[in-house]
Amino acid sequence: MTNKHSRYQLSEGANNHIQYLNSAPPKVLTSLLAHADVRIDGDRPWDIQVTDPSVYSTVLTRGSLGFGESYMDGYWECHDLSGLMTRLLNARLDEKPLGSARLFIAMHYLRARLLNLQTSSRAFQVGEQHYDIGNDLYEKMLDRNWCYSCGYWANADNLEDAQVAKLDLICRKLKLKPGMTVLEVGCGWGSLAAYMAKHYGVKVHGITISKEQQVMARERCAGLSVDIELIDYRDVQGQYDRVVSVGMFEHVGHKNYDTYFSTLSRCVKPDGLFLLHTIGTEQDGGGVDPWIDKYIFPNGELPTLPTLVGSCKNYFNVEDLHNFGTDYDKTLMAWWDNFKSSWGSLSANYDERFARMWRYYLMSCAGFFRSKRGQLWQVVLAPLDSQEVYRSVR
Repeated sequence: MTNKHSRYQLSEGANNHIQYLNSAPPKVLTSLLAHADVRIDGDRPWDIQVTDPSVYSTVLTRGSLGFGESYMDGYWECHDLSGLMTRLLNARLDEKPLGSARLFIAMHYLRARLLNLQTSSRAFQVGEQHYDIGNDLYEKMLDRNWCYSCGYWANADNLEDAQVAKLDLICRKLKLKPGMTVLEVGCGWGSLAAYMAKHYGVKVHGITISKEQQVMARERCAGLSVDIELIDYRDVQGQYDRVVSVGMFEHVGHKNYDTYFSTLSRCVKPDGLFLLHTIGTEQDGGGVDPWIDKYIFPNGELPTLPTLVGSCKNYFNVEDLHNFGTDYDKTLMAWWDNFKSSWGSLSANYDERFARMWRYYLMSCAGFFRSKRGQLWQVVLAPLDSQEVYRSVR
């Protein structure tokens, strides 16, 4: 992971040193890309510039995983990578793998469908692989509160304001009052816990599966009515006035949805509320993209709205549903700007391949939300027997 001599410049116009190769791309690839108005070695910002023809066989055998790995290895470049991803997703080319990649992709999603990849024994894997890679990275990339989820840009024009707006929106939706007890499932680095305790006078019990997040969250919440525990959601105990979970449901998996909602229904008092903030998608395929699964969020799975609502209906009523997925595009691009401007200091600890991986991650996710293939839902839930009247907040 570390490299003291990286020379990666993170230039959007990295084509200056590309040697264009004469190897003709397979017609089946160029024809498919044409559906998204993308050309190989074209002159538009979103076109793919091939530097090593090995990319062709890699994509034909490993699909989107091979496409991402080829970028990490420097086999191709793109000036506007988020624009490229948006076009590919709008044309739904991810649903049209070629050659032997069809079987590879099918096996990936079948594995996610049939197996429980989010068991208790696997719960801490994503923390170790993604959230624990280095606090220096997240300090440079995120806002000053270290919010690693979608900001709320309705009245914001910068990342800091968008993230504070998101934190306050959550608090207002939860109808927080001084003295209330709050369980935060997946507390990250403590940004929401600290905000709720400091600005709304509540007592927060945050849980996380990341050791690095626990350390930082405890530091951020020092002196506040907040305790942070390293524990899986299945082991949480007690009852609370409010429960909130931001950016954690994506790690639960469909085979555990009933366990998740039944567990948290026991944690919410009869007159309480539960706010769930999660990425979602319209495609019910199980699991996530193979590249994202391998390099970014192992064992992740995005819910569809029917699946989410159907999974919680035995435990909660849906009081409010708010979709602001396009705000994630702005958030991801702001994170990229921060990462790029901080590369001079980060390059002492991260090598060129990591930087290319991180750019591919942020830009492909930006395209996912820009194309509206990905959505961001905040769902307010109340226990089935609750008699409280809920008024929506925006």
